[in-house]
Amino acid sequence: MSKQALLTPFHKNIQLKNRVVMAPMTRSRAANAENKPVEELHVVYYRRRASAGLIITEGSQVSKDAVGYVNTAGIYSKAQVEGWKKVTEAVHNDGGKIFIQLWHVGRMSHPDFHNGELPLAPSAINPNAQSYTPEGFKDTVTPKAMTKEDIKQTIADFVTAAKNAVEAGFDGVEIHSSNGYLFHQFFNGTSNTRTDEYGGSIENKTRFFFEVLDAMKEVIPQEKIGARFNPSLHGLFGITMDEETIPTFEYIIKKLNDYNLAYVHLSEPFTDVSEISFAVKHIAKHFRPLYNGTLMINGGFDQESGNKVIEAGDADLVAFGKPFISNPDLVERFEHNYELAEWDNDTFYTPGQKGYIDYATYKEKVQLAQKIEIN
Repeated sequence: MSKQALLTPFHKNIQLKNRVVMAPMTRSRAANAENKPVEELHVVYYRRRASAGLIITEGSQVSKDAVGYVNTAGIYSKAQVEGWKKVTEAVHNDGGKIFIQLWHVGRMSHPDFHNGELPLAPSAINPNAQSYTPEGFKDTVTPKAMTKEDIKQTIADFVTAAKNAVEAGFDGVEIHSSNGYLFHQFFNGTSNTRTDEYGGSIENKTRFFFEVLDAMKEVIPQEKIGARFNPSLHGLFGITMDEETIPTFEYIIKKLNDYNLAYVHLSEPFTDVSEISFAVKHIAKHFRPLYNGTLMINGGFDQESGNKVIEAGDADLVAFGKPFISNPDLVERFEHNYELAEWDNDTFYTPGQKGYIDYATYKEKVQLAQKIEIN
């Protein structure tokens, strides 16, 4: 029987033992004053998933201005870097590779995170969504439109975060330019109504992203940078598609052929977009012909569909989210066709160990059952 496509090695800019990627997922476990990873939680969580070809961490804010969710571990302070060092060391010791996702939520934040100040955004337009604050979910507000100085400072923050990621021992970084956060807000016509060089035309709306990328590649090799996009996001995180949405992402993806990135990470539609004439229903299939580099896809894949998308040539790597929450040994379960454990939605963002590091591997489950049987 031939080996599953997901379990074959991948050797291009990024050298991976298999094509199963752990997707970035916010888990809100950095419940400490410094918003740093903690050894008894983050280290255990990521180490147990080191059999993945690649781990991409939860979104890690690049500055205090970038935060928008409670208890997320940043990458802008010395304490945070030291915390992440323990994570990368543990993953590497178990033969894994790990990128950190660099994050700025923009207008998806709340004044509660900024001493009452307004969050930053391309334009002063309320996304009419919710932010997960220390007091629970709260309605978003009308943000502050970024000045040129704000943009310049944010570019510098991403550069510092990339430097910190190198110091922390990460194998690379992923720019979170997806899911309605800051970069996506610049890309989208309903959130970006600027009339300067950062708004209007497709080239202008994507300028900020490429300025960040160009600045970052001066401090970390291009082949250690990935970027994530969600082209057909609609009706979530304050994003509404229009006729220029897909052409904007086509422009971005084609232009990225001029770079030598680790990968481009795309998401299939999060919602049903079949009634939207200008939406793309099958992202991997649409964008694969446009991009010459390594293409990663995510969005509701299972073992069967993950193997198929690689076999069809529509993607090189597949990122799995929720299945990795409840199956730290997801790769081994795929290899042996073991049944997958179900995840608990109620503990996705709650503090502590429960629903975070207490999911058993298949072998641990069998051993526990045998022990109970013997007793």
